[in-house]
Amino acid sequence: MTTLILLRHGRSSANVAGVLAGRTPGVELDETGRGQAEKVVGRLNGVPIAEIVCSPMLRCEQTVAPLAADRSLTPLTEPDLAEVDYGNWTGSELKKLGKEPLWKVVQSHPSAAVFPEGEGLAAMQARAVAAVRRHGARIAAEHGPQAVWLACSHGDVIKAVLADALATHLDNFQRIMVDTCSISVVHYTETRPFVARVNDLGGDVSGLIPPAPKRRRRTAAARSSDAVVGGTT
Repeated sequence: MTTLILLRHGRSSANVAGVLAGRTPGVELDETGRGQAEKVVGRLNGVPIAEIVCSPMLRCEQTVAPLAADRSLTPLTEPDLAEVDYGNWTGSELKKLGKEPLWKVVQSHPSAAVFPEGEGLAAMQARAVAAVRRHGARIAAEHGPQAVWLACSHGDVIKAVLADALATHLDNFQRIMVDTCSISVVHYTETRPFVARVNDLGGDVSGLIPPAPKRRRRTAAARSSDAVVGGTT
């Protein structure tokens, strides 16, 4: 049921400043982040991308712009892939937030964390996973079950989606690392997802290219839901 490439936005000015940008408007990529975005084009060379779905945050739009131009694709904005609404924490320095009592909850029991005047991490995971499933089903119907698509979002959002795909509780999602402009890959099938990449910063992606369908098959077959015993070769 499609392959999803999860792309975190490139390095932003807020990342460098150590500030929790959240949904602050106008936060842009810095020079390093723009370079990271340009390199994504080469990293995904040869991988057929059916659609690009993007968080409405400017830093995500800037990250996918080079790839979208190279593939002549128009990114689809998805509000449910937006950054966490950190409420009153938005715009604060991370070193100061680390002294807040809620910080320990965010680190050790994130499923219970609700940001003041903002949203909870559990609610964020619910909306993000629902969006990924919704777009995956739509893209499979429009482009076939072998379709590959890309979603550009934010660190906590991507970690939450990966936690769901790994069938691990949200309270474990802080163990997952998602660096700026990293690629993570999930193959969705009828009965289970397969997590193929996490936090990839430049490895070979040729394995993401779907095999050519056999001549006798009129339509591309859906990916099997069975795991390979002993591991893939």
